[in-house]
Amino acid sequence: MMDPFVPYDVTPYSDFSDPNVVAAFRGELTAVRDRLGQDWPLIIDGEPVTTGSWIESTDPCAPGRRVGRAAAAGPDQIEAAFRAAERAQASWGALPAAHRARAVVKLAAVMRRRTWELSAWEVFEAAKNYREAEADVAEAIDFCEYYARQAMELDDIVPTYPYPGEENTATLQPIGVGVVIPPWNFLLAILTGTVVGPVVAGNAVIIKPSPKTPIIASLFMDMLHEAGFPPGVVNLLTGEDAVLGDALVDDRRTRFVNFTGSVATGLRIHERAAKVQPGQHHLKKTFLEMGGKDGMIVDETADLDAAADAAVAGAFGFQGQKCSAMSRLIVVDAVHDALVQKVVERTKLLEVGPAEENADVCAVIDRAQFEKISSYLETAAQEGEVLLGGGPAAGAGEQGGWYLQPTLVADVAPDATIAQEEIFGPVVAILRARDFDHALEIANGTPYALTGGVFTRLRSRIERARREFRTGNLYVNRKITGSLVGIQPFGGFDMSGTNAKAGGPDYVRLFLEMKTVTERF
Repeated sequence: MMDPFVPYDVTPYSDFSDPNVVAAFRGELTAVRDRLGQDWPLIIDGEPVTTGSWIESTDPCAPGRRVGRAAAAGPDQIEAAFRAAERAQASWGALPAAHRARAVVKLAAVMRRRTWELSAWEVFEAAKNYREAEADVAEAIDFCEYYARQAMELDDIVPTYPYPGEENTATLQPIGVGVVIPPWNFLLAILTGTVVGPVVAGNAVIIKPSPKTPIIASLFMDMLHEAGFPPGVVNLLTGEDAVLGDALVDDRRTRFVNFTGSVATGLRIHERAAKVQPGQHHLKKTFLEMGGKDGMIVDETADLDAAADAAVAGAFGFQGQKCSAMSRLIVVDAVHDALVQKVVERTKLLEVGPAEENADVCAVIDRAQFEKISSYLETAAQEGEVLLGGGPAAGAGEQGGWYLQPTLVADVAPDATIAQEEIFGPVVAILRARDFDHALEIANGTPYALTGGVFTRLRSRIERARREFRTGNLYVNRKITGSLVGIQPFGGFDMSGTNAKAGGPDYVRLFLEMKTVTERF
């Protein structure tokens, strides 16, 4: 089918270097601040549902400030959500793909009109500074626009070779009811992408967002309603992981699980989904994005200023709480000291402070994350030389916010804990390589394969990295974060996940099955 929409393009960002833009956005922050503290229900079959139990979302930069309370679902709500999704599945999946695509384009339009409002909520709920918050909303819009265009071709017959005396057709059909488990770090973008991909393909879903950031998920449901989505196509169950996670994955009616999060949780989902439950007559599919331990190589031919800029941006954007964040800086010996000095100088310039004030580095998401990263910082002091940072920022804690200093640790061995395990915070292990061969060996020396980067001026080394650097997304002479929907399909392999490639040309196809019909005349 011909695409009737305007050509796809990525959503532009605001210029937050302009004082007038900053002042206008702060007006939006004031408006959202006045709405903090509300109670938000579950949404099942298009209706609000409360349970009498709640989970609380607080501002990481001011833990005493409640962003909101979300209803805590239990077994009764799980059952109701599956029934609603199954009812909706029959009619939603039977609609022409173009109908579903139009609904998703309308959702993108709603998000676009509410971009700053949504960004302001992210400032409070996730401690994203202005640019990080708006970029997350922009990516959510891009997922909608991009996947809607993919859907326009779903009703077409899949090309096959003709055969004399027969008509052979291959068509695509939805898988069925799925469970979507998005993370807290890209709280709107990944939630939107992991919901919209399956839904535009004709599947109904149940969302279980992270209990750390449930309010943005409630706002997402509000936008679905505004965009005119039928009841039951998307159902929201907020609540505790221990109550909802296994129950949703294990349920015999679950056809697929679309997950982004930690390796431990991803492996648990993968294992439990493989078990066929009583009354289950299908195999469950899992789509898993599970993080990384991402390295950036800098060789002796590199532009060291550009490399230092990329290292700092890739390491400390959103406090290093990105699965794509540069957590290993691998530098060949000949330029090691010079490059590290530049990185230290640039890191010292970063301002640590509230997201509401648009600081460079804000609070990490909550106490649990703060304590986890702090334990790694204790290990870091034993595994290398702490050049900068190494602990909480001044005044951090229950009252002052979950702030950690941007930390650089030099002389780290490739097999050290902080060079192997995903810390998910503002901590960089710096590793010295003898030469480019050794640097590639170090880069490939973890169980992960998500993102990586190379700074070099030599074409031969770029080509080697293209072949040999084992990573799902490789960036040459630029920072290793900031993939764009439709431009840099995102996802890794090995222990980084199933390489589903969010924002890629075949993403929507993952949530469809092919049926072949042969009629002999």
